[in-house]
Amino acid sequence: GAREPVSEARARRIPQRPERSSMASRRMETKPVITCLKTLLIIYSFIFWITGVILLAVGVWGKLTLGTYISLIAENSTNAPYVLIGTGTTIIIFGLFGCFATCRGSPWMLKLYAMFLSLVFLAELVAGISGFVFRHEIKDTFLRTYTEAIHNYNGNDDRSNAVDNVQTNLKCCGVQSYTNWTSSVYWTEHGFPPSCCVNSSDCLPQDMHNITVAATKVYQKGCYDLVTSFMETNMGIIAGVAFGIAFSQLIGMLLACCLSRFITANQYEMV
Repeated sequence: GAREPVSEARARRIPQRPERSSMASRRMETKPVITCLKTLLIIYSFIFWITGVILLAVGVWGKLTLGTYISLIAENSTNAPYVLIGTGTTIIIFGLFGCFATCRGSPWMLKLYAMFLSLVFLAELVAGISGFVFRHEIKDTFLRTYTEAIHNYNGNDDRSNAVDNVQTNLKCCGVQSYTNWTSSVYWTEHGFPPSCCVNSSDCLPQDMHNITVAATKVYQKGCYDLVTSFMETNMGIIAGVAFGIAFSQLIGMLLACCLSRFITANQYEMV
């Protein structure tokens, strides 16, 4: 008879056990999922942050070294380097915010991070599509501005230096061919510029003024075809990288939203 109360007490306890154990097991199942999501999101945020650093570096480098080249492609002064610097800085700030939000495990911060990633995704998508759609317009602008730069060449200003750099580095002369220089203001006084010479030590000033002699000493190819073929070859790669980076934001958005939902559903708080 002494055993009965024990069995009764046991019987009373039994219904409560499955509830407790199921809640505990649910938490045990959720905890590794949250830890895994947090780890992935921190890795993602770090990579995203590095992307921002690269964009910032490219923007600063572009501003300092490519300013003259950009002046040949764009009719007006372009804001492209400033856009890269601004985007890079913003991504650096939000990359750090993403790491902080993940470590804190704050649902509203994670939602804000996901919203920012969606805005970056849309902006990159628009930039990538417009660059691809307007690539022919860029080529036409380059043709027009490069022709003007050669026509107004004086050997001293920034645009003239940019023309010299293009001709020396790409081993080309003129727009379509070296004969384009004959219509320039510079030609009437000095002939071909030294940057057109295949061998600078073999180019005498009197040779540069004689088109028959100069034809054997200057680069035969025009710069326009070389620049545009380079753009065409690399446009696919540039577009591929741009879309790859853009779609990687979707992974971040998905991770941030999933983690936010898991934390909200389980009232899980990071200690």
